[in-house]
Amino acid sequence: MKIPFVSKDEYHEPVSVEESYTELPDESQGSITKIMIEKVDGLTSVDKIMRKVREGNIIIASIKDLKEANTEELKHCISRMKTACMNMNGDIAGAGEEWIIITPSSAAIHRESQ
Repeated sequence: MKIPFVSKDEYHEPVSVEESYTELPDESQGSITKIMIEKVDGLTSVDKIMRKVREGNIIIASIKDLKEANTEELKHCISRMKTACMNMNGDIAGAGEEWIIITPSSAAIHRESQ
């Protein structure tokens, strides 16, 4: 019986097990996208939230308390987050009346066509 690609004239030294395998990098230890729950209290919390999004995390933020306390400040906070998302190619969307979701450029929010 002949084996293709190997002639009987060729001599091959035995290959040790260590030489025949190559170790591949472990992909499970790569960057993991975290989903974090935050609360929007004002402009200081917006900076903290956007820093976490720039690091690659997905943020689900509660806006309930700020909405009840100061709607003008809430509008300003959401405007700043929208601008920051546009600059980093991220995404932002409301989830009901009390939550917003902010994602980095590596993730997108699916919106159903109406």
